[in-house]
Amino acid sequence: MEKPLLLYVFLFYWHFLNALFTVEAPQSLYTVEHGNNVTMECTFPVNGKLKFRDLSVSWEKKDKLKKQVYVLLKGEEDFRSQHSDFRGRIKLLKENLNLGRSLLQITDVKLRDAGFYRCLIGYGGADYKTINLKVKAPYRTITQGVVSTGDNEWKLTCQSEGYPQAEVIWQNREHEDLTDKANTSYETGSDQLYRVTSTLTIKSRIDEIFYCVFWNKELQENTSAVLHIADSADGVLWTESRRFVGAILIVTAFFGSLMLFLLCIRKGIPIIYLCTSWKWNFCQTGHWRFFRVFSSCIL
Repeated sequence: MEKPLLLYVFLFYWHFLNALFTVEAPQSLYTVEHGNNVTMECTFPVNGKLKFRDLSVSWEKKDKLKKQVYVLLKGEEDFRSQHSDFRGRIKLLKENLNLGRSLLQITDVKLRDAGFYRCLIGYGGADYKTINLKVKAPYRTITQGVVSTGDNEWKLTCQSEGYPQAEVIWQNREHEDLTDKANTSYETGSDQLYRVTSTLTIKSRIDEIFYCVFWNKELQENTSAVLHIADSADGVLWTESRRFVGAILIVTAFFGSLMLFLLCIRKGIPIIYLCTSWKWNFCQTGHWRFFRVFSSCIL
């Protein structure tokens, strides 16, 4: 009868002490962008000068299997049980412990870091709080392409990376919905980001505008790009025209030189007489000789 009574008294005082020692979370939800840093916080009572040898701090991630994030045991850091997902990216800002603040910093946040974290403090008593970390990756940069397939048909492409999976909406200048005419594909990489590629093939005149919109329903965010067919068409036509004119100049120069050569041969004028050097700087009378021979050929 004596042992159960002692156990009852011990449990009573243990819960009483824990009631006096309370861990708080000033912020229960943190949202951070993929690749950035985040610092999560929980607080605890110190009551005077902090005795590090009496302090234990544990941060763990609550997945299907518990992942140890950080451990400070009796004032000493212990990384032996730290999960490989967090290795090299975790830091406890120990200078704030004297103030009763446990600040856990995660650098280069990954999508897999999202979830619930438990901050447990042992210091005379023991308590914990749960904190939720959300990670987002907006579709900020859109790579676009405009390619002519001939006969006034154009292939418009928009590609971007982000998380969660986004819907791609296509519209014309009048903001009419063309999404059902587009083909959208999704790929995931090792970083869990979605690579979304959407292609719209459509007949259109030059100087037309189309919009592709990446709509992230979960984050209630959208990013859009403007595709201008006129710019692409002008670039293609300008490039082709330049090549065409260049080709004409080369052909004209070639046939002109050939005709001059044949005329000189017919009149019996030696071509080598033009100049002993092809460099005009070393040919004192090069210009005069050239014009004399040229005149002799065409007269």
